[in-house]
Amino acid sequence: MNADTDQRQLLEDLLAGKHRALARVITKIENRAPGYRSLVSELHRHTGDAEVVGITGSPGAGKSTLVDKLANYYREQGETVGVIAVDPSSPFTGGAVLGDRIRMASNVGDMDVFFRSMSARGTLGGLSTATTDAVKALDAFGKDKILIETVGAGQNEIDVVKSADTVAVLVPPGSGDDVQMLKAGILEIGDVFVVNKADLDGADRTVQELREMVHMQEDNTANLATGHHGADSVGERSGGDEADGEGDSENEDGADEDGEDDWHPEIVETVAKDATGVEDLVETLADHRAYLESSGQLEEKARMRYAEEIRNLLRDDVGSLLEVEIERRGGMEQLVEGVVARETDPYTVADEIVEPLEDCLDE
Repeated sequence: MNADTDQRQLLEDLLAGKHRALARVITKIENRAPGYRSLVSELHRHTGDAEVVGITGSPGAGKSTLVDKLANYYREQGETVGVIAVDPSSPFTGGAVLGDRIRMASNVGDMDVFFRSMSARGTLGGLSTATTDAVKALDAFGKDKILIETVGAGQNEIDVVKSADTVAVLVPPGSGDDVQMLKAGILEIGDVFVVNKADLDGADRTVQELREMVHMQEDNTANLATGHHGADSVGERSGGDEADGEGDSENEDGADEDGEDDWHPEIVETVAKDATGVEDLVETLADHRAYLESSGQLEEKARMRYAEEIRNLLRDDVGSLLEVEIERRGGMEQLVEGVVARETDPYTVADEIVEPLEDCLDE
């Protein structure tokens, strides 16, 4: 069987619902194996049905346990689940250093919960391009829900927005340090904030601090192009007591009468170890999904995501072409020697390397 035939068979098996084929495809994607791009291209036309949720937050917040309980809840509702856990990269192999840990105890042996631990590969934001492609594979396979659990490295987790429709940020009860950390940038990406381990001391204080912070971020987030919140929309979701006293400033689609987006990040309390609050979280995630669909934000977010994906691919491809040109000119060391000797400068070197590419585009 030649490579093309094998790839076609692999694609057919994945679309037919064979988990072994799904695993092989994701391995090809993660390893950037020959032919993976054409494989992902073929998968794309079969995507668009899955609901993608990003789960992020500080280390120790209980993300893995909560993802486990969420997957179990969705399975009890008859839905299939795909889980991608993005782990820190090994500096030696590039692989996921936590990939062998047991993280989905409630769903062991359930083939309709497909779990994959992937390496972040040093990518800022904790998500690599491979993760985005793996989401496509799970979507094309037919998974109803796809959960992306990120490393939990603070501000860099903002890239999860580019792969998920809804983002849940976990915050454990504490002295306020974890909440303060959110000011660094992760606050703006949260559609739902989850105070996990809510049975511990300090949970009420953490909830109050989050409420204050989401209100304080109102103006800042109004100008943030994440596609999550519209102008004047950050804070708790408006209830009957908060919108002009009666809640009559919104229409049934969750939009203000002036047409502006109106999703206010909600705060949900959970105790993941015994699944307390998981049902409330699922309902909140469903509410956000309904808002995205009714407001048109779901399509807009997809457009933003594909635009960013195209830019990333172009940067990678052009970078590879330029690396070839650098080697043709004697390699980076030789180019640097000229700069060190003041015979040229970095700008001139860059212009000279890019020039052949510019000439081709002009033609």
